[in-house]
Amino acid sequence: MGRPQSPRPPPLVVLLLLLLLLLLPLPLGAGDSLPTESRLMNSCIQAKRKCQANPICKAAYHHLGSCASTLSTPLPSEDSSVSADCLEAAQQLRNSSLIDCTCHRRMKNQTTCLDIFWTVHPARNLGDYELDVSPYDDTVTGKPWKMNLSKLKMLKPDSDLCLKFTTLCILNDKCDRLRKAYGMACSGPHCQRHICLAQLRNFFEKAAESHAQGLLLCPCAPTDKSCGERRRNTIAPSCALPSEPPNCLELQSRCLTDALCRSRLMDFQTHCHPLDILGTCATEQSRCLRAYLGLIGTTMTPNFISNFNTSVALSCTCRGSGNLQEECEQLERSFSHNSCLRKAIATKMHFHSQLFSQDWAPPTFSVMQHQMENLALRTQARVPFLFSCTLTLVLLQSLW
Repeated sequence: MGRPQSPRPPPLVVLLLLLLLLLLPLPLGAGDSLPTESRLMNSCIQAKRKCQANPICKAAYHHLGSCASTLSTPLPSEDSSVSADCLEAAQQLRNSSLIDCTCHRRMKNQTTCLDIFWTVHPARNLGDYELDVSPYDDTVTGKPWKMNLSKLKMLKPDSDLCLKFTTLCILNDKCDRLRKAYGMACSGPHCQRHICLAQLRNFFEKAAESHAQGLLLCPCAPTDKSCGERRRNTIAPSCALPSEPPNCLELQSRCLTDALCRSRLMDFQTHCHPLDILGTCATEQSRCLRAYLGLIGTTMTPNFISNFNTSVALSCTCRGSGNLQEECEQLERSFSHNSCLRKAIATKMHFHSQLFSQDWAPPTFSVMQHQMENLALRTQARVPFLFSCTLTLVLLQSLW
């Protein structure tokens, strides 16, 4: 009896077709689910798992955790002593993946990730870490701009743009649900501020960026009070902001004791920071806007100063700052006189205005171009892998 023939492998054409189906980019507008840690290049949660597998790294991380629990985060002008063994533990982690690990504001287990990051970076003067570097890596958030403007036909053509963006949110199930949730949590006589802020954060984290930015950064004519009031009230429900403005440095101190608020503030300082007197900005405007929106719902929630202009500020004062007056005013100006943030807001408002420049027109060329660029980037990222897989299959086919 002859040996039974082994089944022949599938033809090369079939394998290639299957491979192409797996590698084809997602359709425009897909991928709205929350990012998982596996989509980050070096999530702090993943980095900690690697560290725990190494006895030296595990011991150093554990010791640094005890250092972080006993150290409060000081203001830059304050001083605190750091023990030699804490410095040694920090030094031992310099060559581990923990030192460059990052988090994402839309990831699951975000709080756990940030706790790990701040365990590795426990205080401004522990070692010589650059703590004004954001713990967030938002490289996975780029999505095409998606919004159906034809739904606005029910409104009057001369309706203000803030009303139009509000209507677009209401007509979107997810945006409307998230907006109603913070509206209910932030209104009424028994409003609890911490619940209100949590729902505000939830909205700006989970709503599509096009909806969130449209609601907050809708352009209004200087004389259009109702439009400006609608825009300002987006993040100023009855209990979202303190009734009596606290001192700005006290506000910052409270923020620095909370891992999430601290992270959002560092993200803002990283991406909305003018590098010189000419106003050169550290990063692109989209990152600055994302960092600015990330602060909404934290202790450091900024908002528009009035219904008539687009200047923003913290809800705090520098009265009673004593010998820290200059430092307090510097913090205040980082919002109210921030040229990078002002330019980013102005650019986005102009973009939103252009969307409605024609009566109920489809998305403008700039929007379509943005969609195509995102599609091209996603496809380009797959080309090297596709080529290597194809080459491997061709070589295997030649051996069959």
